[in-house]
Amino acid sequence: MSEFFQWNMDQEIVHFFGPFGLRWYSLLFLGGILTGYHFFAKMLIAEGKPVELRETLLYYVVLGTVIGARLGHCLFYDPSYYFSEPLRILKVWEGGLASHGGFTGVIIAVYLFSRKNKEASFFWLVDRLAIWGILVGAFIRVGNFFNSEIIGRVTDVPWAVVFLKVDQLPRHPSQLYEAFGYGSICLSLYLLYRYWDRKPLEGRLLGLAFCIAYAFRFLVENLKENQVSYEDSMMFNMGQLLSVPFILLGIFLVIGWQTKVKALSWAFTSGAQASDTTDAPVKKRKKKRKSN
Repeated sequence: MSEFFQWNMDQEIVHFFGPFGLRWYSLLFLGGILTGYHFFAKMLIAEGKPVELRETLLYYVVLGTVIGARLGHCLFYDPSYYFSEPLRILKVWEGGLASHGGFTGVIIAVYLFSRKNKEASFFWLVDRLAIWGILVGAFIRVGNFFNSEIIGRVTDVPWAVVFLKVDQLPRHPSQLYEAFGYGSICLSLYLLYRYWDRKPLEGRLLGLAFCIAYAFRFLVENLKENQVSYEDSMMFNMGQLLSVPFILLGIFLVIGWQTKVKALSWAFTSGAQASDTTDAPVKKRKKKRKSN
C-alpha cells in the first residue's frame, strides 16, 4: 500500500457549532459558481447585454442547482430512505447532491427566468451557462475528492489513490478524472463559442455540452464504485442511465432540430424585439422555406 498515494484530508476547514462548519466541498462549490458567474458576466458585456441581467439570474441558477441536485439525489439514489423521513431532504449538509438533478434544476430555473426577463432568450442563456455549468461540475468533483466520496474501483495503476477514510485499498481517483474531463470540455466549448464569433445556432452549445459531458460521464462510471447497493445488480448504474436522456437531447439540439419544432419558438424569443443573434437561425430557416 505504501507505493500508492494516500489521501486523508479533513472535510472541514473550520468548525463552527453543531453540524455547521466551513467545508472544502462547500468552498469549492461556491468557488465554481462564482468563477462561472464572473466569466458569464464577461459574455454579457462582450455581447452587449445588460450586466444587471446576471444579478437576478444568479439567484435563479443557485437555487435551481441546489434544489435540483438535492431532489435528484433523493429521488434517484435513495427514495425509500428520504420518503420515510422527508425532513432529511432538507439536511443538505449531510451530503447527497446529484449532478443530473442539478443540471435539470438549472434548466428549469432559466426557463422561469426567461419568461419574466425579456433581455435574452432561453436558448441564448442556457447555451452560455452550459459552458460554465460544466466548469462548476469540475470544481464539485474536486470537492468530492476532498471528501473521499464517489470513489473509484480498486486498481493497481501507478496513480491510484488510497482513501484512508474509506479503506486501505488503492483506487482510481475517478473524481479527478471527471474534474479534468469537465475542465477540458468547458475550454473546448468556449473555443467553439469564439470560433462561431459568439453567434452559435441557439441550443447547439447546450446540445454539445449534454452530448460530450454525459458521454464522458457514462464512460467514467465504469471506473467508479456504485453509489447505492441496488446498483450492483444492474447492467448500467444510475449515473449511466440518467446520462442517456441528456445525450439523446443533446443530439437533438446539435443537429438543430429545435429550430423545426414550432412549440419551441418561445425559446428563441427575447421580448417583442428579439436580437439578430438569437433569432438568426429561425429567420434563416423561415426565408429558406419561402424561397422554396
